[in-house]
Amino acid sequence: MRTKHLAYRWLMVVLFATSVCGTGSAEVAAPTRPHIIYINADDLGVMDVGFQSERYRTPNLDRLRAEGMLFTNAYAPAANCAPSRACVLSGQYGPRHGVYTVGSSQRGKSKDRKLIPTPNTQLLALGNLTIAGALKDAGYRAIHLGKWHLGPDPTQQGFDVNVGGDTSGGPSGGGYFSPFDRGPMRRFSDLYPAGTHRVDIFADQAIRFMREQQSHPFFMHMAFYSVHSKLEPVPGLVQKYRGVDGVHAAYASMIEKMDQGIGKILAELDDLGLAENTLVVFASDNGGIRDISAQDPYRSGKGSYFEGGIRVPMVVRWPGKVAAGSTSEVPVIGIDLFPTFLDAAGVRLPEGKRLDGTSLLPLLTQSGDLPQRALFWHFPVYLQAYAGVIDDSHDPLFRTRPGSAMRLGKWKLHEYFEDGRIELYDLEADTGERQNLAASFPEKASQLHAMLTRWREQTGAPRPTRLNPEYVAPAEAEPAKARKKQKRQKRTAS
Repeated sequence: MRTKHLAYRWLMVVLFATSVCGTGSAEVAAPTRPHIIYINADDLGVMDVGFQSERYRTPNLDRLRAEGMLFTNAYAPAANCAPSRACVLSGQYGPRHGVYTVGSSQRGKSKDRKLIPTPNTQLLALGNLTIAGALKDAGYRAIHLGKWHLGPDPTQQGFDVNVGGDTSGGPSGGGYFSPFDRGPMRRFSDLYPAGTHRVDIFADQAIRFMREQQSHPFFMHMAFYSVHSKLEPVPGLVQKYRGVDGVHAAYASMIEKMDQGIGKILAELDDLGLAENTLVVFASDNGGIRDISAQDPYRSGKGSYFEGGIRVPMVVRWPGKVAAGSTSEVPVIGIDLFPTFLDAAGVRLPEGKRLDGTSLLPLLTQSGDLPQRALFWHFPVYLQAYAGVIDDSHDPLFRTRPGSAMRLGKWKLHEYFEDGRIELYDLEADTGERQNLAASFPEKASQLHAMLTRWREQTGAPRPTRLNPEYVAPAEAEPAKARKKQKRQKRTAS
């Protein structure tokens, strides 16, 4: 086992030496530039961390929150995995790259879809410069660990090293525990004992990377698969949650396991003396799945553009730059991370690259404010329901139907393309988005809708308009069901 570990470590050193010499960027990087670690949880709801809820135990994330800034109005740029990650890594809203969902945009039964949705682009184009690519071009060394979901190999999209990332949306190849029978994790089956959790493998590989690259600025994308299904209870942790009201024991044990992995990384930063010069960001790619973990007071969950589907926990720590225990109530979104990381590293945006976000550095350093701006979401697709009425969406068939949404200040506007419906919510008074105020505040609804329309025009956002010939309206479906029932009864009687 020791021989295999030493061999792998030597392979890592050779790989980095080759990549740096090949790009000629070794002289570009300055040792004073901060290391940047972006920790991205998968399907973790805004209420699924210890500093937000007593249901879950996350002492290391609680420490990160105590030592950094909490963003109380942080949003994912999309309500499910791949589109959210495409937006964050590219720094662009969905219409720029066309990744709107996972897999097909024609989710659910065809007879229930009134419109033919916009075709989905499943992978981020190789020519679309990522955060990692921009930092690497400026002399950073970059490692991806965990879920990628945007292409076959992150090393084709800006990273020097890939640990476990491919097109998989979930922990394929053997679940969360080794051995792994296929995919990029298979090579680690010989390096770790059977039953080793992915979190521990990712944390161990992250630590190796930090030790080898500590004298050089690095970017780490720690993209845990946790807590994506299928849910697998963690031995030694799951027992403490069994029988606790309102808590899914396996889910809670997976959250705590991820927190342990984060703790290992934070501890290593301390041991190496890197904590002071490391910007650490923790967030999630979308809201939690509501029938597993309710996100109250926020409505609905993953796949919905109500708050429960797009609000995420977000904490930023940078000792000496970000005040410990600080809080920002300014609405922010995942596409802000790209310009924030470039700003923190002192890296200029490469010519020809378009970013839609805004650097959060003035907020982080408390050196200024951000002008009020609108945040936007666009989803010209369908997402079928998880658990019917339990999803707490508009109907039991879909978590979302084609439309757009935006937030400006306290106001949140939804537009749905099937029937042109407009919904307006005051998030300060109605966090759960229950009282549609569009009729009560028509001028505000009109103002925001005009802004949303202009944004769609500026970004080239497609709006599906073609009717689906297979669609059966609910009013037509019920009589049809009754007629079928009568026919069955007649056949039985005869």
